[in-house]
Amino acid sequence: MVCSIIKVSFCAALFFVPIIQAVTVIPQSSLNSVADFEQYFDYLYPWGSDHNGSGRMVKGNVNVASSTLTLSATPTSNPVPPTSSANPHPAIHYASGAVHAKEHITVTAGNSYSVYGEFSAPTAHGTWPAFWLTAVNGWPPEADIGEWKGTADNWYNTFNTSSQVKSTLVSWPTDLSFHSLRADLTAQGSTVKIDFYMDNQLKTTQYGANFAGAPLWLIINLQMEGSSGSPGPTGTTTYKIRNIQVTRTGS
Repeated sequence: MVCSIIKVSFCAALFFVPIIQAVTVIPQSSLNSVADFEQYFDYLYPWGSDHNGSGRMVKGNVNVASSTLTLSATPTSNPVPPTSSANPHPAIHYASGAVHAKEHITVTAGNSYSVYGEFSAPTAHGTWPAFWLTAVNGWPPEADIGEWKGTADNWYNTFNTSSQVKSTLVSWPTDLSFHSLRADLTAQGSTVKIDFYMDNQLKTTQYGANFAGAPLWLIINLQMEGSSGSPGPTGTTTYKIRNIQVTRTGS
């Protein structure tokens, strides 16, 4: 009789264990076609065409083919207006490409996220590609999963304020071969723990203060010059991305 009670109690306990489910927010098939891409992404930055470099984003410099997203930067002359509308208002020297995910990423106590992609990133002087998360409302939070600033390094960055920044540099091949990057984001109270990976190897762990509950944009862009130095390339620069995937795990 005692054994039967124990078995029933054990089964009841198992029955009420919450099931952790992984939901695919952006599937790898999002780059299978332009139609698939436009289901999950919009063109430009969330705020428009300009940011903090000399590249102005235009839809025509975004291409989706062969399950690969290609952003290209080409030198331009006589842009209108001639300077960026965003601080620090640099002169515009390139037409380039940027896209952002339609769905926000919001890490909470009940929802963790994994953000993944494979990248052929230029590292030449004056090229500034990125794969990053930034605040929908105000700034920060910001977490840079991939940022290349004109050298053979990827920068993993977490901005708690404009002056409280954690950065880890990891060597990046210069042969334009594809390598994977991943960020796993998990809430720990109001802080978000971010595990950064390259080619499935953990490279660093950083912590975003007050990131929990803050909606984030996922942005992929090819900015130019700015923090990557100038002058930039005189020809076309390309930044290629494939197998993008975002998953959310929660109860």
